[in-house]
Amino acid sequence: MQHWWRPELTARAALPSPLLHSLLLPLLLPLSWLFGALAALRRMLYRTGLLHVTRVAVPVIVVGNLTAGGSGKTPLVIALAQALRAAGYSPGVISRGYGGAHAASSDGPLEVAPDTDPARCGDEPLLIRRRADVPVLVGRNRPRTAGALLAAHPHVNVILSDDGLQHYALARDIEIVVFDARGAGNGRLLPAGPLREPLTRARSASAIVHNVAPGEVAGIGSHQGFPASFNMHLEPLPCYRLIDPAETCAAELVAARAAPGRLAAVAGIGHPARFFDTLRRAGLVFNEHPFPDHHAFTQADLATIDADTIVMTEKDALKCSAFKDARIWVLPVEANIDPALVTLILEKLRGRQTA
Repeated sequence: MQHWWRPELTARAALPSPLLHSLLLPLLLPLSWLFGALAALRRMLYRTGLLHVTRVAVPVIVVGNLTAGGSGKTPLVIALAQALRAAGYSPGVISRGYGGAHAASSDGPLEVAPDTDPARCGDEPLLIRRRADVPVLVGRNRPRTAGALLAAHPHVNVILSDDGLQHYALARDIEIVVFDARGAGNGRLLPAGPLREPLTRARSASAIVHNVAPGEVAGIGSHQGFPASFNMHLEPLPCYRLIDPAETCAAELVAARAAPGRLAAVAGIGHPARFFDTLRRAGLVFNEHPFPDHHAFTQADLATIDADTIVMTEKDALKCSAFKDARIWVLPVEANIDPALVTLILEKLRGRQTA
């Protein structure tokens, strides 16, 4: 779906064959219109009360996106959880746990521990649990999962809902919509484009966050009626060796451990190019090995990579720790967020408490 991520005027040039685009678009547009109509109907049913919306006893902050695929939500959730703790709050996180076996289960909510198997809970919830050090529960039913979180951790006084923008059954007090530098792509709804809901849906959010690298331009410009927007960027931290996390070094020193042409970079995230660009900005020269988002890595996947050293994302490394592959180094990142975003969130939380 390469044409998703190009403005409509340049989408034809982005495809291997302009003819392919001209043939695909008429086929996909009716499905896109149907998808949009069903999404609008569903939201209307929740808004009018025909479908039940549950409000829990504490404020709920939803961090989500309008586009399919990764945009940087997980690092933002971690950063916001840390910022809320620093401001005196006791946050907890709920998630669907996409990619984990529990996400497809009808069982009740699952609490994520630091040693929970990511194949069970999903890679992103486990990363949030380890990095943010806050309670994290996963489950298909968001209201039920939020209730279970509060029952298990009565001290929690604000909930972050990871990737919960379209989960309207849970009432929310703050909505944050995340875009990366690709913005809304060609601006069309699935499957003709990357949007889960029309771009105008962002007007009802509390804030828009642009996940852009230094020097990049936000993919969504200023639009009339849109909420306040803020930039964030992902800062690389020192690399660590997967078999011995105490062994750390800068990314450029990891590259020195491989002979020329023998460094590989692995990414099984929503937008692997973002990780590869981060490595290039650090001066690394490597062979790219992109995998699908939430890929369940096996030893065979890594055995096919002919390299002295492999650098991968922290999310991917969670699923490779059992392989004991001494070649693997992990590059963690953290979200550097605009302090004004935290100020806005705290003001809205205090406003809810006094209402």
